[in-house]
Amino acid sequence: MKPFGATEANRRPRYRKTCLCFSAGLFSVILKMFILLTASHLQTKHVEAVQVGDVVVMFGSSAILPCQIITNDRLSQITWQRTIKGKAPDDVFLIIQPMIGLKYRNEKDFRFEFIGNFNDKNGTLKFSNPTLKDEGSYTCIFSLFPGGTPSRNSQLVILVPPITNLMDYTPLEGNEEVPLATCTAAASKPKAEVRWIKGSLEGKVREEIKETQHANGTTTTWSTLLGKPGREMNGQSVKCVISSEATNEEILETNIQVHYPPGNVNIVERSEVSYECETNANPKATVTWTRSGQSLPQSVKVVGATLQFSSQSNDLSGLYQCETTNPYGSKQAYLFVHFSSGEFCCENKTNKQMFT
Repeated sequence: MKPFGATEANRRPRYRKTCLCFSAGLFSVILKMFILLTASHLQTKHVEAVQVGDVVVMFGSSAILPCQIITNDRLSQITWQRTIKGKAPDDVFLIIQPMIGLKYRNEKDFRFEFIGNFNDKNGTLKFSNPTLKDEGSYTCIFSLFPGGTPSRNSQLVILVPPITNLMDYTPLEGNEEVPLATCTAAASKPKAEVRWIKGSLEGKVREEIKETQHANGTTTTWSTLLGKPGREMNGQSVKCVISSEATNEEILETNIQVHYPPGNVNIVERSEVSYECETNANPKATVTWTRSGQSLPQSVKVVGATLQFSSQSNDLSGLYQCETTNPYGSKQAYLFVHFSSGEFCCENKTNKQMFT
């Protein structure tokens, strides 16, 4: 029998309504807790991404080793460690603390200077005069609460500019291939590139390159120009171009030197009473004037390579010889002078050759 006044709606079980209200309330509480925990977690873990990079410096310069982090966590200590040759892996070499400041772990190396700010969570170091032995990995580690120990790593790379030199040779004219000039880029890191601008000698000479790697990581490069030395090469300009990451491009220039004996000798008329003896030689030839069969008259003067007649008397007639000489040989030419009725005439007999 149904109770008086009861309907279908109010006869539904009341526990279902209670259950629904409880579920909605519980969900609301859980959601609020999740939001609070998430916010707290995000606030605690708000850390800037740590990136890896190279610190590249020139030999003899100072290096800046960066170390900074952005977080709301409490910082208690910054630790610096390195991995370099001659040291234990992950060698801790200094520590930075809020009250003490910079503290060396083992031996003191005063080349390191703390230029950061602990309150700003900045442990950056200035490293003065690092050498090739200091090249390697440097890591700063932040001791955070409750964030743990995030770190930042930098590779210290030292560049060494080359010591440059251009040396030329002085070969004797010949038909065998010999060195003409050598360009050197010594003790550079990384190794330097060496090339030649040959000018008029392009196609007549070739390059030969040699390298030596040193224990400290530097490299010496030699580039030599080789060719058959001819007198036409003498005085020709060549340029050595040295390129390196550690320095600007450098150009060294020289003139090729080839030694050779005097060539053809020419007697050139400079005036009616003056004649000059000319030849091509390297080193420069000395010129000697003589008179065949007798000494030079006092009235005939020699100024450098020039024979000068100060009078036109008949006793000055005769055969005169010009001899050109350098350490590699000599050549002669002859001048016949004849005075007749106060007139001056001559005959030039050249290219009478003699070698020593």
